[in-house]
Amino acid sequence: MNKKAIVMLSGGLDSTLAARMMLDQEIDLVALNFVSIFCTCTSHGRKKSGCASEAVRVGKELGIPVKTIPKGMDYFRVVENPRYGYGKGMNPCIDCRIYMLSKAKDLMPKIGASFIITGEVLGQRPMSQHLHQMKTVEKNSALEGLILRPLSAALLPETIPEKLGVVDRKALLNIHGRSRKKQIAIAGEMGINDYSCASGGCLLTDKIFARRVKDLFNYKKNYTLTDLKMLKIGRHFRIDERTKFIIGRNEEENNQLEFNADGNPLLKPVDIPGPVGLVSGHFSEDKQMLLASIIFRYSDVSDGTAMMLQFKHGTEIEDFCLVGKKERGAFEKMII
Repeated sequence: MNKKAIVMLSGGLDSTLAARMMLDQEIDLVALNFVSIFCTCTSHGRKKSGCASEAVRVGKELGIPVKTIPKGMDYFRVVENPRYGYGKGMNPCIDCRIYMLSKAKDLMPKIGASFIITGEVLGQRPMSQHLHQMKTVEKNSALEGLILRPLSAALLPETIPEKLGVVDRKALLNIHGRSRKKQIAIAGEMGINDYSCASGGCLLTDKIFARRVKDLFNYKKNYTLTDLKMLKIGRHFRIDERTKFIIGRNEEENNQLEFNADGNPLLKPVDIPGPVGLVSGHFSEDKQMLLASIIFRYSDVSDGTAMMLQFKHGTEIEDFCLVGKKERGAFEKMII
């Protein structure tokens, strides 16, 4: 076994510390970062930049190369049908770990790495970071004994690189639980003061977003990456089994809806501030006034005001007028 390893680097505090600890033991590292549209991680003390750019920044500061892998449609099929189930939302944490570590295992022979390092902490995440769950992940990714978790290694069974003396077990830590006070203190001692969110996040744990994901899986079997990205934009209304309607909440979301329309029907106010609406799925003319009423409800107009709207579907463009009334609870039951 050589002294080269893959480190799973999110760019967050824990994985940054794990990488630094291994560098201090003269382990040759290659960082692996997974890009997901479900990541909620933001920079610490800076504008939003995303997990991938944070990992690249950390890799540059630590002097290690970073390979970025997008979680593609094969990953979303895992989310749709996880073997080990969901957490509090639609988060398949155990299956997600298996997915990422399996990808890392496939990369090991290509770069000559002998083992894998992660920033996992025993007991930190309820669904994937207890001992029996860690063992499940190792077994299903065919990496038993080859995943080293430096932050909690003193509390875990000895790994192969420790047994062979490639890594000094005495220099590894015994951190346990959800608090990150110890990690923050250690980071300060190491001079690591600029890191992204101490605790990364996943939109799949959010109840509202999880409901949208479940709705998509239930009603659109041949969903695309664009469909998944659109789950993060606007207000979503389930009109019927074949039709979903998305409206923007601000100018930026309106622009995104128009940009991603891809030939789907669009409905928007003319010369009056209000949301752009995008039809996802089947459209029929008998729904047009209902969709217009939803736009009226969330626009900046008063009851009884005449609102001109434009309907666009491919090359077809139609202007029409609606005099509406804002019935506050009329559409809430449709909200996803």
